[in-house]
Amino acid sequence: MLENLYKQIVMDHYKKPHNKGKLTEEGSLQLPYKNPTCGDVMVLYMNVDENNKIKDIKFEGEGCSISMASCSMMTDLVKGKSVEEAKHTIAVFNNMIKLGELPEDEEELGDALALSGVHKLRARHNCSLLGWNGLEKALQQNEKQQTK
Repeated sequence: MLENLYKQIVMDHYKKPHNKGKLTEEGSLQLPYKNPTCGDVMVLYMNVDENNKIKDIKFEGEGCSISMASCSMMTDLVKGKSVEEAKHTIAVFNNMIKLGELPEDEEELGDALALSGVHKLRARHNCSLLGWNGLEKALQQNEKQQTK
């Protein structure tokens, strides 16, 4: 029964993705990212404010239900969080997908917990990590821009 609920959450995010679109504000970071194993693509748009919080985040992309749902879930989770909190959330999600480790506090991953079963599907790891890997690169790019 829980598995069916998780499937429904994934399909809801796939069919009606949250935070889909572009950010056009000045200072918005734009990062294209591609899954080399299957061709899924996304562009991540992000604004980090002066307090080092993710003020806004959106994405555009094409891909399978897992990759697009995961992007939607990821944007929901990190919007409004500090860069450090976002990095922690990336690590927790990575551990769930790659190692099968569920977070101590399941609320920490929200709807993204519905992707926990992907751990057993090694061929789909990159699908679920598409947006998260893009976010990690975007945060690195943001840090480089801030140090200039």
